[in-house]
Amino acid sequence: MRVTFHGVRGSVPAPGPQTSRYGGNTSCVEVRLSDGSTLALDAGTGLRELGKILVREGRSSPVHLFLSHTHWDHVMGLPFFAPLYDKNNHLLVYPLANEAQERFQRNIFDDIHFPVSVNDIPSKVEFARPDGEVWHVGTAQVRRIQLNHPGGAQGFRIDDGGASIAYLTDNEIGAARTLVSVDDLARFADGVDILIHDSQYVPSDMPHKKGFGHSLVEDVLKLAEFAKPRRLVLFHHDPDRTDDALDQIGTRATAWLAEHGKGVALSVANEGLSFELGKT
Repeated sequence: MRVTFHGVRGSVPAPGPQTSRYGGNTSCVEVRLSDGSTLALDAGTGLRELGKILVREGRSSPVHLFLSHTHWDHVMGLPFFAPLYDKNNHLLVYPLANEAQERFQRNIFDDIHFPVSVNDIPSKVEFARPDGEVWHVGTAQVRRIQLNHPGGAQGFRIDDGGASIAYLTDNEIGAARTLVSVDDLARFADGVDILIHDSQYVPSDMPHKKGFGHSLVEDVLKLAEFAKPRRLVLFHHDPDRTDDALDQIGTRATAWLAEHGKGVALSVANEGLSFELGKT
């Protein structure tokens, strides 16, 4: 399994000289399975970069799209996903936590928000209808969990042979209205190779941003202490967080894990960051 980050920012794209090292595109993570299947986790503006790679490589269809939810920063890259405009391609969209959200396709491609209507997309776009709690996609098993986020969101765990990741973005640990506890999240992500988690806020953002549906870095570190992934990746960075500020977060988080989460490596997500898992 290969995991590559194409968009790591939260809430709104944040291009500019102060965010160039980590990147300004919103959420999109590519997962390449051991059988060559392509999974896209979220369709933020980073999806545009993934699309260009798929076209350049001539990678085979379908692309399996898993959305955490349909807030704008997680779907705004979809109209700019180059494979959509080739009739030979196939995009398979998997169910959302809130089935009514499936209207998002019509809401984006409706001639008001984007000049191409849903009926004019050349490629085949369809909603998958997997059965059961465990979805079988290529060589992988995919499970999902509800997250604490206004309007609803879902996280995913992907197991492919001996490799595993958990993708838990737009989740507020310790939210006033809690749908999933830290214990639930730790069990869900237990022992994965990579735990990717929303880490948008630091204490100085509070209490103003309490209830916005995103986690404090400190709370994410404590989750990693319980879940014991091989690597924690801090993700969904605040659009106002500069590269230098993210460097400082990474330094402090690494020191904390060295004391409290022994054996857990740390990365602060940046565009282009890639891991190959399951190789002996």
